[in-house]
Amino acid sequence: MGAGVNTVEFHHGVPDKLAYACRLLRKAYRSGAKVLVTGSPAILKSLDRQLWVFDDQEFLPHVLVQPDKAVPERQHITPVWLSADGAGVPADCSILVNLGPDMPADVQRYERLFEVVSRDPEDRQQGRQRWKRYEALGLQIQPHEVKE
Repeated sequence: MGAGVNTVEFHHGVPDKLAYACRLLRKAYRSGAKVLVTGSPAILKSLDRQLWVFDDQEFLPHVLVQPDKAVPERQHITPVWLSADGAGVPADCSILVNLGPDMPADVQRYERLFEVVSRDPEDRQQGRQRWKRYEALGLQIQPHEVKE
């Protein structure tokens, strides 16, 4: 693993967070990276369902980590992990994608960090708060306005 994240890539103005996350995860998967996606349990459950159907030509291997269920050992080779708090995720995940309202824990252990912020006013406000917290940690912010 590298030296840790020093830039946060803020993808904002996203019309559909889940569809956007699916495309971002497909790109990461094709690059051979292992990815952790954090967010609320509800959004992760929705993303889990969407990852099964968003592309009928390609399956994106992933596992939804649920606090009350153990992850089978063989699943540690899975490239995409969905976990509300990052618990139970392999140490070799190098990319973190946050879909949640809060800043994830241990952000500096990842090589790349993506924030996905929708057009929803509340989501945008929470994104601004995370932006300020990342800046307070000394991380560079790289904004990507999504225009679809």
